[in-house]
Amino acid sequence: MRKAMTIPALIAAFWVGSPALADQDCWVPMADWQPRDAVAQLAAENGWTLRRIKIDDGCYEVIATDATGAPLEVKVNPATLEILEIHHEDDDKETHEDEERGESDHD
Repeated sequence: MRKAMTIPALIAAFWVGSPALADQDCWVPMADWQPRDAVAQLAAENGWTLRRIKIDDGCYEVIATDATGAPLEVKVNPATLEILEIHHEDDDKETHEDEERGESDHD
């Protein structure tokens, strides 16, 4: 019986403590979300031409073009409006950037 209870406890500990899983979603109660107008203002402040704001994995996802007209997708924390991830597309080459680290997945 003890072994049967240990396995679910280990799974739960891994699930909660996994940083890779934490980066995928925003876990913010809807009552704490900033309005879409604030997201549109964030886009304007960054020089993006806003095409669409949608919700993905509990985060705001901004579909826009940058100042050069290149398409981009930006994942934004809905409570703090912190930019979590920027995905640029230049022609057929895709680049992902993590704003906190300033690193890219592709060269």
